[in-house]
Amino acid sequence: MTTSLQLIILGLAGVVVGIINTLAGGGSVISLSLLMFFGLDANLANGTNRVAIVFQTMAGVKKFSDSRRLDLPRGWHYALPALLGSLAGAWVASDINKQLLEYLLLGVMAFMVVLMFVDPEAWIAGNTSRHQAKPGVVAWLMFAAIGFYGGFVQVGIGYFLLAALVLQSGYELVKANALKVFITFLYSPFALAIFVWHHQVDWLYGLVLAMGTFAGGWIGARMAVKRGASFVRWIIVAVVVMTFVKTLLLR
Repeated sequence: MTTSLQLIILGLAGVVVGIINTLAGGGSVISLSLLMFFGLDANLANGTNRVAIVFQTMAGVKKFSDSRRLDLPRGWHYALPALLGSLAGAWVASDINKQLLEYLLLGVMAFMVVLMFVDPEAWIAGNTSRHQAKPGVVAWLMFAAIGFYGGFVQVGIGYFLLAALVLQSGYELVKANALKVFITFLYSPFALAIFVWHHQVDWLYGLVLAMGTFAGGWIGARMAVKRGASFVRWIIVAVVVMTFVKTLLLR
């Protein structure tokens, strides 16, 4: 396969990845798989994918902000601990039990689908009492831990952020999506800088993929705002189920 064809495929795949990541999560599975298929090792693919994440979240934040769905005043309470956690995660050596991580991610995805059907109103309408309460120590620790995971691995971070923002912080799903994108946008440049420092970024592949994810991030945010929380909920269920089945089949 020629380099030109690889770049075209990466750009098109980036659009899909941007939409999936903005509406739900897990899209990085596609981009990381493609980058490794094209010859990048795991660490280089992980670093290169961060270029795309920065551009994708940039587009999403702009669209959500323009649509007045981004709660920045309260969002900083969750974004700052996530940022600090991500810095620690990005610096940690990649000595992790991958099988344990896989089981954890599958468990979280399955748990989220069950919660969406057991208490669908929590995802669609939010929880006013939780949303109005001031974020405390538990929230800070939770988002710091999620940020650590995002800085270290990134894949599936959207599931953790959505679950925490809806179930712990009381946001309805569209606003939770907006904050999820903002939090990821905030820590991603710092995580990327660490990968750049370690010479683990392929800029050609990264920038081409980023152009696609930028478009996909804008489209995904527009779809979320226009279609509402119920639509986003079903997209998340569909993406989680497909990822769950795919992971089990490839074991």
